Amino acid sequence: MTRNAGRDFMRNTCYDRMEASQQERGLPQPPLELPVPEGVELLALPAPQDVHIPALDLREAIERRKTWRKYREESLSLEELSFLLWCTQGIKSVTNRPVTFRTVPSAGARHAFETYLLVNRVVGVEPGLYRYVASAHALQPLDQDPGLPEQLVEACLKQSKIVYSAVNFIWVAVRERMTWRYGERGYRYLHLDAGHVCQNLYLAAEPVDCGICGIAAFDDARLNAALNLDGEELFVVYLASLGKKLR
Repeated sequence: MTRNAGRDFMRNTCYDRMEASQQERGLPQPPLELPVPEGVELLALPAPQDVHIPALDLREAIERRKTWRKYREESLSLEELSFLLWCTQGIKSVTNRPVTFRTVPSAGARHAFETYLLVNRVVGVEPGLYRYVASAHALQPLDQDPGLPEQLVEACLKQSKIVYSAVNFIWVAVRERMTWRYGERGYRYLHLDAGHVCQNLYLAAEPVDCGICGIAAFDDARLNAALNLDGEELFVVYLASLGKKLR
C-alpha cells in the first residue's frame, strides 16, 4: 500500500463518486419530526426548566462514567425521564430554514433520530413502547404488548438487561432526513450522531444515580420488525438500557 492509499481511498469512495444530493437537486427537505397521528393523546413530560436535578461537576461525571448492566428494581421518576430525554434529544430552538438546534450535535443539524422508549418502570407511565415527541416534549404511546420486552431481548441476542432495566432508549434513524443533504455518505453520519447521543445519556445518567449500557449487538431484521419499522426508511442504529445502579 502506498503512503497516499488511505487518502486516495477516502477521496474516491466518499467524495468523487458522490451523486448530487436531494438538497442539491432542489427537492424539499423532509419534516423535522415524524408526525403524530390525528387523535393520539400525548403524555406530557415535566418541562425541562422545572425539573430540578442535583448538580454534578462535568469532570466528576466523566470520571464516574462506566457501563452498568445490572439495575435495582427501583422506578425512575417522570422528572428524571424528562431530564434524560431533554439531555439526549431536547430541542433548544427552531430556525427559519427550518432546522432544530438540540442538546446534542448532529451533522448539518439534520438530527435524523427519533427516540423510542421501551418503558419497564417509570412512575406515571404504563409499561410499553413510546416515541419521544421532542417538539412537544411528550411521549406518544405506540405499543403496550406485554410480550414486546421479550421480543426485544431475543432480537438483541438474549441481552436480558433489556427486561430488567427501568427504561430502554432506542434510537431510530429516519434515513431521508440525513441523506436528503448528504446522500449515501449520510449513513456514516448517522452512526457518528448515535455516538453523540449515547454519550450524553451516559453523562446525564450520573446525577440521577442511573447507569446505562449501550447496545449495538442485535439482529437488525428482527429488531426492526418488533418495533414495526420497515428497516429501510426507518431502522434502529443503537440502543441503551438504563436503570438505577445496582452496587
